[in-house]
Amino acid sequence: MTEKQQLQLQSKIEEDLLGLSEHIKELEELCKPIAPECSLGDLARFELMNDQVVYEESLRQSVIRQNRLVYAKDRLVKSGELLCGDCGEEIAFERLLVMPEAKLCIDCASAES
Repeated sequence: MTEKQQLQLQSKIEEDLLGLSEHIKELEELCKPIAPECSLGDLARFELMNDQVVYEESLRQSVIRQNRLVYAKDRLVKSGELLCGDCGEEIAFERLLVMPEAKLCIDCASAES
């Protein structure tokens, strides 16, 4: 990976982290408990509770992705490249632009599925 590509990828990761951070804040607000004294009908309260389950899962997945992005950024800064966790080859730059938190090259990821 060239230095220009490293900078471009690092910028992409930082951009994704910023957007994800804002999204996580929104989800945290949506996951707050519904006050019992809130004047909602039983059906509306039930729908909101179901929505919260979806928001909580989305929040969980967002936090996982955030952690993976931070890890990828650290690896990129330390070594200047991101290697496949299975075969040890460098992960294609094009793949990393789409999915910067990727831990596997496309061949190893395809073999796992």
